Amino acid sequence: MKRFVLTLAWALGLLVACSLASGAVVEHTFNIGNWTVSRLCNQHVITAVNGSLPGPTINVKEGDSLVVHAINNSPYNITLHWHGIFQLLTAWADGPESVTQCPIRPGTRYTYRFNITGQEGTLWWHSHSSFLRATVYGALIIRPRRGNSYPFRRVYQEIPIVLGEWWNDNVVDVENNATETGQAPEVSDAFTINGLPGDSYNCSQNQTYRVQVKQGETYLLRIINAALNDQHFFMIANHTFTVVAVDASYTQPYNTDVIVLAPGQTVDALITTNQTVGSYYMAFTPYHSAPGVTINGNITRGVVVYENATSASPVMPDLPAQSDTATAHKFYTNITGLAGGPHWVPVPRDVDEHLFIIFGIGFDHCNETGPSACGGTGRRLSASMNNESFVLPKGLSMMEALYRNVSGVYTRDFPDNPPFVFNYTDPALETNGTDIAFAPKSTKVKPLTFNSTVQVVLQNTAILARENHPIHLHSFNFHVLAQGFGNYDSNVDESKFNLDNPQIRNTIAVPVGGWAVIRFQANNPGMWLVHCHFETHLPWGLAMAFEVENGPEPWVLPPPPTDLPQC
Repeated sequence: MKRFVLTLAWALGLLVACSLASGAVVEHTFNIGNWTVSRLCNQHVITAVNGSLPGPTINVKEGDSLVVHAINNSPYNITLHWHGIFQLLTAWADGPESVTQCPIRPGTRYTYRFNITGQEGTLWWHSHSSFLRATVYGALIIRPRRGNSYPFRRVYQEIPIVLGEWWNDNVVDVENNATETGQAPEVSDAFTINGLPGDSYNCSQNQTYRVQVKQGETYLLRIINAALNDQHFFMIANHTFTVVAVDASYTQPYNTDVIVLAPGQTVDALITTNQTVGSYYMAFTPYHSAPGVTINGNITRGVVVYENATSASPVMPDLPAQSDTATAHKFYTNITGLAGGPHWVPVPRDVDEHLFIIFGIGFDHCNETGPSACGGTGRRLSASMNNESFVLPKGLSMMEALYRNVSGVYTRDFPDNPPFVFNYTDPALETNGTDIAFAPKSTKVKPLTFNSTVQVVLQNTAILARENHPIHLHSFNFHVLAQGFGNYDSNVDESKFNLDNPQIRNTIAVPVGGWAVIRFQANNPGMWLVHCHFETHLPWGLAMAFEVENGPEPWVLPPPPTDLPQC
């Protein structure tokens, strides 16, 4: 085993060295500040990058090095996260506030530097501080290095399609109000496509995303769900898609007329413009997996316009019902990986660490008194993993505490299993599960030996609500071995594992009232957050972290950069 670890570490080190030797340096300056924009009939002041919504699209090739100078001219603390990037030996650039860095304070700056190694496809970047990612986000597109090509047919044009979420109120106030009351934040007012709400909203007829296409051509859509709290179905009227990648990992071509994305996920899909010359709506509608939870149920539209089209009324797709779990599950489970394709990583067969993690929504005790305490409920909403409700530390980031060997910031005792076994998905828990809905607040991590293979069963619970949760693992991709409904049973469900060509992701939508099994190799030292990518659920505590120990040289956590922000 030791010889294998050393061999793999040497191979990975060689990969990084080759990347540095052959790629270009791509440099951006992100000026983060207030910007006045007109949306939904009114003027609004938002926090944005370089005065645009979405922010700048970053275009790189595999093997390049990316340098982003983040200058914070906004009134808020902020960090930037490069969602899905491996951050090989660049953990200080990952970006989650209080985990790998302290925030960039107003009037200061920080430079993110990292390499694009062993990845191609569509990723994205976003703020990892409070609700600011509602307006601070953008696409990060990785193309093959010079001389390499896509593992699918040539396309006429690439088109980014970025779904966003919009509040008329200041998003920092939205989160602060929710924190103060201990209740859910107010629901958003709209969704957007490439920053525009579309003609289904008031005052938005002229703020509808339109893309002109040529009949008979093939286009590559790079679709990103940058919304904060809602999964979505996506369709284009009278057209079908061929999915060729998810989360910047190539897939076996999968033909479908509907695409489903959870917040944080990306899909690369081919579309052939083989319909009658005309106009066709592209439309997002929420996938509402928990009908008892209030969401923004608005449909958001853009328009695909064929060259020389004269029709004034676009054709509307026949969208799924927002509670159509069967359609969502079919899409999520029918994707398979492109075994043997570019950057394909076979499933590691020998597992060193087994974790069984239950998660869901719960309560915390209200420390206030009086009839209006905690919004009049007398308790605060919370969330947990294995009955531990995660709290981001103050005063020092977790990774700086790791590097400097500072105690008291976090503990290394995140449990491998739930504290007790029960019927996790019993529907009765939605109404009578309050006796087990309280979890202690803590900052616990799971230590992992360098290059160990880790298998995690992610088990949804029905406490308070059964909901499909998107779980994101920072810095690593993982193989999705199987997914299902109900309680995971290893005696039955291990036989369902796909060990040959499973999909590879960085964010998994764990089925409502169900489970998913993922497997990854902990081959990068650092502190790596695992959390629900519903923005509401992270501050409630639906998170934990993996502390990956140092390996053999060069796989050692490097010193922090000199400009690392201080708390």
